[in-house]
Amino acid sequence: MIITDNVANLNSHLMQEVCQQFKIVHRNSTPYLPKANGAVEAANIKKILQKIVQWSRYWHEKLPFALLGYRTTVRTSKGATPYLLVYGTEAVVPAEVEIPTLRVIVEAEIDDDEWLYQRRMARAYNKKVRPRNFEVGQLVLKRILPHQVEEKGKFSPNWQGPFVVNKVLPNGALYMTDIEGKMAEMAINADVVKRYYV
Repeated sequence: MIITDNVANLNSHLMQEVCQQFKIVHRNSTPYLPKANGAVEAANIKKILQKIVQWSRYWHEKLPFALLGYRTTVRTSKGATPYLLVYGTEAVVPAEVEIPTLRVIVEAEIDDDEWLYQRRMARAYNKKVRPRNFEVGQLVLKRILPHQVEEKGKFSPNWQGPFVVNKVLPNGALYMTDIEGKMAEMAINADVVKRYYV
């Protein structure tokens, strides 16, 4: 099974043919839900750059180093580095040229730490989770996300709608129609929806 976001090149006819030929089930994650890719959105290159860049105008000079660090760090959600998943082999980082056994030592000791990390992340996440149950016919508002509007001032509304819940999927996504009856093309995750009270 492959789960991807809704990018056009991953939903092309060629991709569908490849999946059919190799009997791969291809699913799309719901839009605007980065945590579907893990407990935390891992690709936070900006935070890495903030730690290594002293002057903001020179960030482009440090970008290769930030990307190397990101791509060669084990992701606990996948159990592997992004480099390994793309190239099929681990990258040789400069430290391993001097100390060739460093990776073996680290990998041997990672199991317990990884298990503890996953438990800690799950516990922290589960404390904050409240079940959001919606029913067909309910009126809801949808959060206006930053990339949806060009200029959003401090006093602009944060929610748009109301919408009517048309269908509730088992994974928590919703199909909605606007007040005029026009149905949305894609399912929206319940995390960006709240109940509308009349």
